[in-house]
Amino acid sequence: MSFQIKPNRKETENKTIRFPIPLIERIENAIQNKDVTFSRFVIQACEYALNNLDDTQKNK
Repeated sequence: MSFQIKPNRKETENKTIRFPIPLIERIENAIQNKDVTFSRFVIQACEYALNNLDDTQKNK
């Protein structure tokens, strides 16, 4: 299953998180000229990571 950027929105809650500057730059480059916000990209990346964890990692 490959990661795909999707522009849809869901109910959200604010959280503060710090990103390394090089990672921010990579994300901003990935979403450039796409109909998606930085936050939406991060949400989708987290969902993808959680959905693709090995079963042994999900239970820890």
